[in-house]
Amino acid sequence: MKILFTGGGTAGHVNPALATAKYIRELDETVEIRFAGAKGGIEEKLVKREGFHLYTYEVKGIQRSLSPKGIITNLTRIKNVLASVNKAKKDLTVWRPDVIIGTGGYASFPMVYAGAKMGIKTAMLEVNAYPGVAVKYLSGMVDSVMISFRETEKLIPKAKKTVFTGSPIRGDIINADGSNVKMEIFGNDKPLLLSFWGSVGAQYMNEKMCDFIKLVEEEQLFNVVHATGAEAYQWMPPMLREKGIDVDKMKNVRLMEYIYDMGEKMAGADVIMCRGGASSLAEVCAAGKPSVIAPSPYVTDNHQEKNARVIEKNGAAVVLLEKQISGKDMYDTVKGIILDKAKMAEMGKNAKKMAVTDGTEKIFKEIMRLYEESQRG
Repeated sequence: MKILFTGGGTAGHVNPALATAKYIRELDETVEIRFAGAKGGIEEKLVKREGFHLYTYEVKGIQRSLSPKGIITNLTRIKNVLASVNKAKKDLTVWRPDVIIGTGGYASFPMVYAGAKMGIKTAMLEVNAYPGVAVKYLSGMVDSVMISFRETEKLIPKAKKTVFTGSPIRGDIINADGSNVKMEIFGNDKPLLLSFWGSVGAQYMNEKMCDFIKLVEEEQLFNVVHATGAEAYQWMPPMLREKGIDVDKMKNVRLMEYIYDMGEKMAGADVIMCRGGASSLAEVCAAGKPSVIAPSPYVTDNHQEKNARVIEKNGAAVVLLEKQISGKDMYDTVKGIILDKAKMAEMGKNAKKMAVTDGTEKIFKEIMRLYEESQRG
C-alpha cells in the first residue's frame, strides 16, 4: 500500500499527518508513505526529521489585499500554483500512491487536486471546526472529508462523503513520561508552564511574552519553557535585554525555537498556554492539562476562538483575547492557576474528559476503506 500525506504552512497542518503516518508505520512497516508540502515551509523541518520522503512545491497563500502590489503578488502565486499542479501530476506518474490525504493549508492543494484529476483516491482531513480555503475548495473533488467537529459537515455541503474521526493524536503525547522534565531543565521542582504560539510564532504575542517573562524572572514562582518560533528566536533575546533581563542568566525561563519533544514537555508541564488551533487543543486535552488559550484573531471565521470557547465552557481552560490582554494579564492568569493545586487538578480532569484519543485509528480506518476501493477499481 502506498499513501501520500500533503499539507503544511503551519505545524497544525503537518503534525496531524505525521501522527497518522507514524501510527500506520508502527502497524505495518511495509506501507510506503511519502509527504508533499510547500518549499520553505515548516514541513521541510518536521517531515524530513522523521525520515519521510518529501515533495515540495512553490506555493504560498493568496493575499487578501486588493492593492496593486497585492494583486500582482496574487497573480504570481496563482501562476505558481498552476505550475505546481503540473509538477505534482508528473511526480504522481512516477510514484503513484493508492491514497492521497490532504491535511489542509495551501500546501495541500497541488497534490490533492492533481490526484483527484488523475483518478487517485483522495481525502481531506480538517481538524478545525471551520474548514480552511483549501478544504472548502477541494471538498467537492475528493472521495471523503474527515472532520473533527460534527458542526463542520454543514460548512462543506459539496462534500461527497464526510466522516467524523476526531483529531489524530501523536503517540508521544499519549504515552509520554515527563516526570524528569523540571529537574533536567531547571534543577528544581517548581510548577512548570509550557507555552507556544505556533510553529511560525506570533510577533504580537511574543512581544507580550517579554513582559510576561520579566515578571516570571522577578518573582521566580514557577518555571517556563517557551517556544518562540523561528523569527522571534532572533529578536526576543535583545528585547528582553532592553527590559533588564539577561537571557543567558535566566533562572526560571528557557526559550526554544521549536519544541520537537512536545509529548515529553506536555507531560512534564503543569499548565499549558497556547493558541486555539484544534490540533494543539486536542493534544492538550489528551495530555490532561489545564490551559490558558489566546486564540489567533487572524484566522478564517475566527475559528480558533470558537475552538477555545468549547474547552473553556467545559472548565478546562481560560480564554484570553489577544487585543485585550497584556503580559501582566497573562502572568496573573497563569499564576492564579499554577499556584492553586486544587484548581489545576480540576481543570486537568475536565480536559481529560474531553479528550478523543482514538482519532488516529478512525482516520486509518477511513484510509483503509479508500485503499480497498482503489483495489477494486
